[in-house]
Amino acid sequence: MITMPPRNKHFHCHSREPFKDEKLALEHAEGPLGFLNPTRAHFHYPVPSGSDKHLAKGDESENSDVNGYGDHNPEQPNEQQDDEPAKNVKFLWRSRDNRKGRHALLVQRPEAGQDAPFLVPRKTSHYKEILKVIWLTFTYFPLWDISWLVAFIFTLGSVVWVLNGFFVWLPVVAPSTEFPNEIYVGGGVTAFLGAIIFFEFGSILLFFEAVNSNNSGCFGWAVEQLAEEKDGGQPKFQFSANLDHCRHHHQNRRNFVGKSSYRLAEEAQLKAQTTKDGKSWIWFPSWHDLRTHYLHELGFLAGIAQLTGATIFGVAGFTALPGIQNHLTPQWRLNAAYWIPQVIGGTGFIVSSTLYMLETQQKWWKPALKVLGWHIGFWNLIGALGFTLSGALGMAYGNSGAQYEAGLATFWGSWAFLIGSYIQLYESLDTHPVEEVSSAEDFNRTQ
Repeated sequence: MITMPPRNKHFHCHSREPFKDEKLALEHAEGPLGFLNPTRAHFHYPVPSGSDKHLAKGDESENSDVNGYGDHNPEQPNEQQDDEPAKNVKFLWRSRDNRKGRHALLVQRPEAGQDAPFLVPRKTSHYKEILKVIWLTFTYFPLWDISWLVAFIFTLGSVVWVLNGFFVWLPVVAPSTEFPNEIYVGGGVTAFLGAIIFFEFGSILLFFEAVNSNNSGCFGWAVEQLAEEKDGGQPKFQFSANLDHCRHHHQNRRNFVGKSSYRLAEEAQLKAQTTKDGKSWIWFPSWHDLRTHYLHELGFLAGIAQLTGATIFGVAGFTALPGIQNHLTPQWRLNAAYWIPQVIGGTGFIVSSTLYMLETQQKWWKPALKVLGWHIGFWNLIGALGFTLSGALGMAYGNSGAQYEAGLATFWGSWAFLIGSYIQLYESLDTHPVEEVSSAEDFNRTQ
């Protein structure tokens, strides 16, 4: 009897294995759950002979976008990249990073006296890199990038929910601050805006992001051989962020639901392509792809849970509007149309956040504390628990303590959503993360 390996140990469909036609060599693939697709894989970049000048697609471009921010970045290529030596380099493919248009490197730093054949950008956890991306979150607005747009919408929606938390909780804890119709109008309108416009619209975009994730793989780095060192030293290879040939649709500024800029350039040269990979955009996957691939993708399942929760939660947002909520009597009607949808919708958010956290983890029980995506899921989970608790407590009609705690749960849940959404905004602009380890054991161990 032949035993098939778990799905998380290999890419179930060869056509969906990233980099199958590239120079990158797959070392291993894995995921937290054996019956689902891999969520991460390590690829080795084979260093060719010293005669090769350019090692990656896009190196020949004189206008390489080294910093990865296109025309909006005022810095000149190569002038602002602070290179550091590296002994070994791997490309980290992660399903979440792939959806978000990110290209992660894992580097091993050399010890004193060790040979370092690679030059790579400094690690992204360096304070200068952190400050640079924080600055971009307030100054750079790539509206064509679906991952940035999702993060921006959720951030804006979270701000609205924070305002809602003040409207519904502050009058309870400090009655002297209440103004006329604060809870009825202010709370109702902000609940509608937060639930219908931001939660629902953002969740729909999350679905489209999941079904349009890149299948072929996108390296996203230019690798160039530098001049050989004297006295028989080994040649050095410099890694620089490069989006000129990025296959992710995030880089296409011509139309929101279109092909990557790489595909557009390719088509201009070849006139026409009829490959399956040439599809510009998928609004909904085929039933075959749904059964064989997407229903085994943690990111897709999380997006479906998020969209389902947001749609049900939207009922509560609609019934929160002035002129509707005050007519929901007796109490069971208010519970059915307002509080219960919050509980069910919040439960969907809990499931979604948990799956997003699980997607970033090496093991189902081991938190991925070094991965931004895990922290995004964690803070969204806290927010989801707050909103679910608020709906459950809201049904305790006539209990002043429960009403106080319901408003408080909305308040701290909103702040948790805001923290998670801002981290997601940061993640969408940190397109070329460089993760660093010092020992060979850590480098060879699954990250």
